[in-house]
Amino acid sequence: MTSPVNWLEYDVETMVKHDKNSLWHHLKSHTMFQEKEQMIVVGGQGLKIYDIRGNEYLDATSGGVWSVMVGYGRESIARAVYEQLTQMPYFAGAYGSIPAIKLAAKLLDLLPHHGKIYFSNSGSEANEKAFKMVRLASRVCKQRKGKYKILYRDRDYHGTTVATMSACGQFERKKGFGPFVDGFSEVPHCLCYRCPFDKTYPGCSIDCARAVEDVILKEGPDTVGAFIVEPITAGGGIIPPVKEYFPVVQEICKKYGVWIIMDEVVCGFGRTGKFWGYEHYDVDPDIITMAKGLASSYEALSATAVKQEIYDIFLNDTSKPEEQTNFFRDISTYGGCTAPMAAALESTRIIEEEDLVENSRKKGKILFDRLKELAALPVVGDVRGTGLFCGLEIVVDKVKKTPPSELQMATLMGNILAEKVIVGRTNSSLPGMNTTLYFVPCLTVSEQEIDIMVSAVVKAIKKTF
Repeated sequence: MTSPVNWLEYDVETMVKHDKNSLWHHLKSHTMFQEKEQMIVVGGQGLKIYDIRGNEYLDATSGGVWSVMVGYGRESIARAVYEQLTQMPYFAGAYGSIPAIKLAAKLLDLLPHHGKIYFSNSGSEANEKAFKMVRLASRVCKQRKGKYKILYRDRDYHGTTVATMSACGQFERKKGFGPFVDGFSEVPHCLCYRCPFDKTYPGCSIDCARAVEDVILKEGPDTVGAFIVEPITAGGGIIPPVKEYFPVVQEICKKYGVWIIMDEVVCGFGRTGKFWGYEHYDVDPDIITMAKGLASSYEALSATAVKQEIYDIFLNDTSKPEEQTNFFRDISTYGGCTAPMAAALESTRIIEEEDLVENSRKKGKILFDRLKELAALPVVGDVRGTGLFCGLEIVVDKVKKTPPSELQMATLMGNILAEKVIVGRTNSSLPGMNTTLYFVPCLTVSEQEIDIMVSAVVKAIKKTF
C-alpha cells in the first residue's frame, strides 16, 4: 500500500523542536519527553501509521487508546464531516439538530431497553452526566431519596475529571489529585488470575460479585444509588468477568434499588465481538455510557443512554418556571457540535455494512488462540480477552506470579516498537502491576496482521528476558 504521507511537507527538525518545547504530552513524565525525541505521527491508512521520520508501524492499539474502530483513512467519514460543517456546524444542545436526532434514534435502535440519549464530548463527561443523574434523582425522587453514593470496581477506569477519578480503581491515575469527591466506594476486582479472595473458579461462589452486597450494607442501602462498572475491565488489565458475575451483581443491585451504570466507552461498537460488551452477559444496565468507538475517534463525541423511567424522574409537574425544581439542569457545549454526529453515523454504517462486529469475533478468536500459544513462554503468566480485546500478563516467576520491574517492561515495549509494531500495556495505573500487554487493533484487522503483531512480541520477549 502506498503511503498517504508526503514527508516533504514537513520541516522535520522544526516540528521535533516544537514538540519538545511546546507540547505537553499525555501520561508521560516530563523527563521522558525532554530527554528523548518522541514519535510524531503524521498519517495513517488501514492499520498502518507513519511518523515524521518516514517510519511505518503496524498499530495494534487502534490509535493508542483503543478507539479508531474502522481504521485510518476513511474518506467517507471525512466527507460526512465536511458536508455537515458546511451546512450547519453547531448549535447548542438545548435545541435539536438533524444529525443529533438521527444518531440518537440509531443508538436507541441498538439499545432497545433504553429511552433517551444525552450527548457530550468525552467518556469522562458521559460518566459525569450519569453521576449527576444519580445525585439529582436522590434529591427529587421520593423512592430514591438519599441514594447518592456510587460504587466502583477496583482496576476499572471511568474518566479524568475529579468526580470520575473519585470512581477510579487505578491508584496511580489518582495519585496526587485528591482530595476527591465524597460518596464513592470501591468493590473488589474480578480477575481470577489474581483473585482478591485467594480462591479458584468455579469453586469460589463468585465472591467478587457477592462483595458488592457487602459494600452496599456497609455504606447503608438507603444511601447507595448506583454501581458504575466496565463490562470488561479495560485499562486495569483486560479482565472479562466469568459468566456468573453480572447476574449476581444485577440481583444484588435490584434488591437494593441500585442502578447499574455500564461504562461501554472502550467495549462498545464491536470491540469485544458483540456490538456492546455487556451483551456477553445476562445483565440489563439502567444507564449506558459510550465514547471512543462512537465516532471511531474521527471526531470527539460521547453519549449517555438512560432507560425511559430514569428520564421520567426529571419530568416537571408544573408549567410555572419558578416551581420547576426537578428537571436535569445540565449542558455540554460541544454536545451541540454536529460534525461528530455525522462522523458517528457514518462510522456506525461502516461497522454494520462491513460486518466488522463479526470480523471482531472471528479475528478475535484467531488473535486469542495465537496469544494462548505464547503461554508456553516462561514469562507469560496469563492470556485473557474477548473479541479484538486481548491481554497478555507478563511475569518473571510463573509459580509466584511475580511481576517484572518497570524497567523490564519499558525495555520490552521498546523492543516491540523496534519491530515496527505498536502494542499497548497497563500504563501508570496499578502500582507494581503495569505488566499486561494489550492487543486491541482496529476491527478491520487481517489474520496476516495478527501474525505480524504476535511475532513481533515473541521476538521482543526473547530479546528482553
